[in-house]
Amino acid sequence: MRKTFNEINITPLTDIFLVLLIIMMVIAPMLDQQGISLAVPENVESEKLEKEPQILTVQVTHDNKYLVNNEEVSIDSMGTVLSGLMKDYPDGMLIEADEDSTHEAVVRLMDKARYAGVKAISLDRI
Repeated sequence: MRKTFNEINITPLTDIFLVLLIIMMVIAPMLDQQGISLAVPENVESEKLEKEPQILTVQVTHDNKYLVNNEEVSIDSMGTVLSGLMKDYPDGMLIEADEDSTHEAVVRLMDKARYAGVKAISLDRI
């Protein structure tokens, strides 16, 4: 006749948990030593904080026409116009799109801006 096994032996499980706890206690102090040393500046120049951002605004009208400085520009000549203007606007470009303008018109403008070297593009709805 076989004996029934009524109890679970948790001694091996306890041993494993104790070993893992000891390993974690040894490794944890070493993790605090890693990191990046940063030198934080004490004084921030007020000129940089007060400087107005220089952003070129391009509007896309409801009939998918493009206005740069309130002058209409065709999409074919947009790349050359943006290339010439971006040296005066180093902070990027803001696209103000009318609610009725198509996504295609906005995406075409974004593509032309990227090819013209615009680093930052923001979108706004007018």
